[in-house]
Amino acid sequence: MQNIDIAYILQPVIVVAIALFLVFYSHRKHRLTFNVLAYSFLAYSIAIFAKSIFQALTYSFVLSYNNLFLLGLYFGMQTVLLEVGLAYLFAKHAVGKGFMNANNAGAYGIGLAFWENGVLLGILPLISVIATYVLLSTGGSTASLVYNSISTANPGLFNQVNVALPTILFGILERVSSIIMHYSWGLLCVVAAVYKKRRYLFIALPMGLVDFLVPFSSSMPLYIFESLVFLIAVISLAAARLSTRNLKTITIATS
Repeated sequence: MQNIDIAYILQPVIVVAIALFLVFYSHRKHRLTFNVLAYSFLAYSIAIFAKSIFQALTYSFVLSYNNLFLLGLYFGMQTVLLEVGLAYLFAKHAVGKGFMNANNAGAYGIGLAFWENGVLLGILPLISVIATYVLLSTGGSTASLVYNSISTANPGLFNQVNVALPTILFGILERVSSIIMHYSWGLLCVVAAVYKKRRYLFIALPMGLVDFLVPFSSSMPLYIFESLVFLIAVISLAAARLSTRNLKTITIATS
């Protein structure tokens, strides 16, 4: 019985390492406090929970229209309203209570990025890959059931390393793009709350439309899709930094 290629452990390991580095570095610079991490957790976890409930109730209905543009708006607007919107509401509450200020703006974005990429799409997949590899290595009836399930649902996990490596590398690029996106809109949400200027929120909200591309991922080459997502992330980061460059009291980066 074939086992999954151990190379697939690289993606979650590298992504978790990047996310943890940003968290610890920001914490050492006294930007990422417990309150910042807690508020970013609440904003992100509630958004994902709300997305899950909403999609459970509406996804099949939207899918029935068989329209990729409509499906893209469906995913994109959820991220705009729930992830970016709730990130702003929680930032506003934290600022109002004195738990965050302008100097925590970048750290709040890192917190949002950490919960998605370091935990949900980092640590949890890492545990899953390791557990699957160990289980398939032991053999037996349970291993056979797991093998049959994976080979049907995700046969690419059994590819040789030369075939798997491009997928792994582009997967890492996707997570880096996500980290940049969350950092950018998280920073802007705090700035909007601190300075009570909604124009920063209006810059942040459209960044959530990056998920408009999700339904199109299977209709274009992987390298084009991931490059496009990364380009949007870089543009978002540039917009966040340029729009706040004249705010002297804010530490845009984590340094």
